[in-house]
Amino acid sequence: MKSRTALAALTLSALALPLATVAPATASGGGGGGHRTSGACSQSSHWRLKAKNDSGRIEVEAEVHGVRVGQGWRWSISHNGSPSASGRATTRGPSRSFSVNRLMINLAGTDHFTLRAVRSATGEVCRGKVSL
Repeated sequence: MKSRTALAALTLSALALPLATVAPATASGGGGGGHRTSGACSQSSHWRLKAKNDSGRIEVEAEVHGVRVGQGWRWSISHNGSPSASGRATTRGPSRSFSVNRLMINLAGTDHFTLRAVRSATGEVCRGKVSL
């Protein structure tokens, strides 16, 4: 009996390991009805995107974590496929990152947000999506 239980546990562990490493981006429900996603950029940076309800609107927070301070980036956020916000930012501080916060209109149905950030010096691209 013990050998069957051990064999079953080993089989489940072997099946679960590949599933844990497949997805480069993760999504989860955050506190207050929010959603978060994150993932790797095309080179060595990482992105994070959050959306949550805020007094009838949607607060969207985008972060890009670079590899060093002083990296210049161009960023944009689209809402349901339409450009909503854009700008330039520079990585700062001990986190070597920049973040952007915007309040968006809460449209009928599911709202979809897309972050796109491009590092000026190298062309590295960060792209992430979150829905609420």
